[in-house]
Amino acid sequence: MPTPADTLGRPLRDLRISVTDRCSFRCPYCMPREVYGAGHAFLPRAELLTFEELERVARAFVALGVSKLRLTGGEPLLRRDLDRLVARLAAIPGVEDLALTTNGTALAAQAALLRQAGLRRLTLSCDAVDEATFQRMNDAAFPFARFVEGLEAAERAGFRPLKVNCVVRRGWNEHGVEELVRFFRARGHVVRFIEYMDVGHTNGWRLDDVVPSSALLARLQAAFALEPVGPRAPGATATRWRFRDGPGEVGFVSSVSQPFCGDCTRARLSADGRVFTCLFATQGHDLKSDLRGGLDDAALRERLAGVWRVRADRYSELRTQATPAAAGGAPRVEMSLLGG
Repeated sequence: MPTPADTLGRPLRDLRISVTDRCSFRCPYCMPREVYGAGHAFLPRAELLTFEELERVARAFVALGVSKLRLTGGEPLLRRDLDRLVARLAAIPGVEDLALTTNGTALAAQAALLRQAGLRRLTLSCDAVDEATFQRMNDAAFPFARFVEGLEAAERAGFRPLKVNCVVRRGWNEHGVEELVRFFRARGHVVRFIEYMDVGHTNGWRLDDVVPSSALLARLQAAFALEPVGPRAPGATATRWRFRDGPGEVGFVSSVSQPFCGDCTRARLSADGRVFTCLFATQGHDLKSDLRGGLDDAALRERLAGVWRVRADRYSELRTQATPAAAGGAPRVEMSLLGG
């Protein structure tokens, strides 16, 4: 079956797979503690897709042209025996890139297993490198020293360079961006700054809390000699800048101030088995019922192709035109279920 294109001519190339809605952090921009407290009801294990089901869906997507897979959550390393899923996905013919995004809390024990299973790239989430801000951002009393233990385990396992995602929220952590860049550059890793986005409805997003990438770039240019670099591939989300005085680069993901919907090639599979065609979606397409109801592989591929062909999502472009009214409207799916 040929690779389907959506209503705006965008091909299907990437799949992000959320393996759990649980997380060990309570970052205020994603899973604020006042919403996701001790009594929060997470998905029962039976509601999650099994590894066999996840592999089957991934194979169907790859048959439609997907070549890049990324495992997300919640915190994906909370899913037991995740290296077994990695091995299954790495063995699928046509998978050119298999990556995972993690907050690093369980990485010290799992980095080597993941590498041996076939994981090719690793992205760490880190919003600050000073202790007070790091703990304020994760709101889980998780110390920076333990994050570094996971980072070092990833380095020993051969994940070099790592990508490090930093979400910047005004008044919270923008004061530390230069220090964060210095820390990870010294270790040979790449930092990507992500604008605070209005994913879901629980994080209290306001436009005033967004630090535009242009402001962060100006701040970093005052501290470092930077020059622009072209995108690595069509559909890349980050704009890239390299250091003129040596190796390394930084990137900016500017969904709010400079939306990149026009060449978005990503589909998302949620932890409860729904396919979403946009990070800011209000509803998904239930695959779990199909998988457990006897749908065969050919019909599964056709179903996925049909979902993609009618896709017309471009929320970030529309939000830019309508901001600040964007915070209203129909409830959107939370990032902890959908994956970033």
